[in-house]
Amino acid sequence: MKSANFRTLDLNLLRVFDEVMTERSLTRAARNLSLTQPAVSNALRRLRDTLGDELVQRSGQGVAPTPRALAIWPAVRDALQQLQASLSPSEFVPASATSTFVLAMADATAAELIPGLVDILEQEAPGVSLRVVPLTTRDPRKLLDEESCDLAVGHFPAVLADLTARAQSGEAVSFAHQRLYDGEYLCVMRAGHPLASGPLTLDRFCAARHMLVSFSGRPFGFIDESLASLGRQRQVVLTVNQFFTAGRVVATSNLLTVLPAHFVCVTGIADQLVLRPLPFEVSPVHVDALWHRRSRQRGGHVWLRQAVLRAAEKAFAAQGPGSRGLG
Repeated sequence: MKSANFRTLDLNLLRVFDEVMTERSLTRAARNLSLTQPAVSNALRRLRDTLGDELVQRSGQGVAPTPRALAIWPAVRDALQQLQASLSPSEFVPASATSTFVLAMADATAAELIPGLVDILEQEAPGVSLRVVPLTTRDPRKLLDEESCDLAVGHFPAVLADLTARAQSGEAVSFAHQRLYDGEYLCVMRAGHPLASGPLTLDRFCAARHMLVSFSGRPFGFIDESLASLGRQRQVVLTVNQFFTAGRVVATSNLLTVLPAHFVCVTGIADQLVLRPLPFEVSPVHVDALWHRRSRQRGGHVWLRQAVLRAAEKAFAAQGPGSRGLG
């Protein structure tokens, strides 16, 4: 594999490469760059000669990237975007901004963060709008890469482990994250439930009928993973995709469910519920904000991330010394 001499590399070739990779078409790339198609083809040829790789090959009506092109594109794209942001910074003034931000999160997370965010908007950025969309996956990287949302907030252990492994291997990482708070999960049942009195043992827990909050609808979650490690399982008879729905259903049935402890106090029906510690160990549930690195130099995005962190700090400060928010 040929190494490029960066001192003699024409950076304009990288702009062409980035546009071709984005569009997967020489014609569309040429149009976007206000160049002729032969000029784009010539730029790609020069970059091929420099890197010793074909980079793209014809495929149908467009082009398909080679493995080398796919490997270097994230770093090239991020570098170009950072350079553009540094040379032409877009100043974000909250008081006069009219931006719209899209946040992806579960309803329990939104119940904690959105009230504080609304206060921040009213006081600092009255022209800014927020759109909150459901978080339906434990891996929101595709949503962020496609810019379907600006920020995803949730529990992403597999994503964070993968990003750490990639960074440690020297691979370019396109996503960044920040810890907002730690969540404690408890067993929740209605007041007067047969299991509300006496010890909640592992046997009694497993013998009960359960409701699971599942974004995907799959009747198996991290609680079931913890039980499986003990050689045990529970009977999940109902799955729902919202924590608020779970709270309402469990308050009027004999089903058990597992909910974030911090969420129960904002349901409005906490007095109808009984909370019990889980009768087995579960891994800590960390709630993180995740975003694409190409957004990090945008003034508005920086402000958004700081506002979300401040909302998390405010929410957990309001819950007193037993809360587990992180500054």
